[in-house]
Amino acid sequence: MFEKNLRLAMLFDLYGELLTDTQKTMFDLYYNNDLSLAEISENTGITRQGVRDSIKRGEELLLSWEEKLGLAEKLVRIEAAAEKVEPLLKSLEEKYPEDAAAFQKFSELLGACRL
Repeated sequence: MFEKNLRLAMLFDLYGELLTDTQKTMFDLYYNNDLSLAEISENTGITRQGVRDSIKRGEELLLSWEEKLGLAEKLVRIEAAAEKVEPLLKSLEEKYPEDAAAFQKFSELLGACRL
């Protein structure tokens, strides 16, 4: 369950702006603010079923966009590659201190690619 919620939160970060305002609000309150359907319903004036339907529709859309575009999967692969490159970069910097500035620039670029 935790992994599913974490995955959905990541997808929301990537694709959330594509949801309707209502779907964004419901999703954010449910997943990011950890409110129950009843609490969201009470705070928004939307029925509990309406809240649930909005969240489920948002989830379906997020998953569908990820299936089509694969941005989250690409980010995970970039992160894994960056983790492998970092130690190599450090060892090269130690071996070639005269090129430290170049290695530092590369390290900054690598950091910009990280999640």
